Amino acid sequence: MSISTILVSAAEAAHVELPMPSFMYGVVALVVFTILGVTTFTYRDVANRHSQKPAAQPGAGSHH
Repeated sequence: MSISTILVSAAEAAHVELPMPSFMYGVVALVVFTILGVTTFTYRDVANRHSQKPAAQPGAGSHH
């Protein structure tokens, strides 16, 4: 037996089926990153929503 025959037979024996089609991994990643992006986008401008509260407190904004 040559080394290539041994490698081919070992590769055939080690063949493992994926649990889903390969393109679905990309779809799952796209969905996960979209959910993370939407979640991050919902937190935009959170600091400016209550801009009146810090100004009403005495000493607010004076960081000496």
